[in-house]
Amino acid sequence: MIFSFLKQKHECNHINIPVDADEAYCPDCGAFVKNKWYLVRCSCCNIKRKAHSEYDDIKPDTKYCPNCGASDFYIQELDNINFIDLNYAIFKKVIIPQQYYATSQVWIEKEDSSDKERKLIGFSR
Repeated sequence: MIFSFLKQKHECNHINIPVDADEAYCPDCGAFVKNKWYLVRCSCCNIKRKAHSEYDDIKPDTKYCPNCGASDFYIQELDNINFIDLNYAIFKKVIIPQQYYATSQVWIEKEDSSDKERKLIGFSR
């Protein structure tokens, strides 16, 4: 419990990324963050179940489905949230690892022609 508190204290929470953005770079730490919405549904009757996030796991609030009594569930990932699903949805900000590469741009001028045409060329290392 103390370890999780200290871990949360030193990690960026990406609070400056708006909820309505699909993905963005965090202005505080520079990480590429994707906003994701999840729904927990019963495997038997497929109704939405209220859930919570616990140590990066998504679990339903109750052990058994209030509609059919089944204990099995599955997690549905949503691209966009509908306002009807807000009471049941779990929101997470997921860090997407990026390949870092350097890009250089060079201006090239034609010396043979009189109009001095310019081109922007980009290449990666």
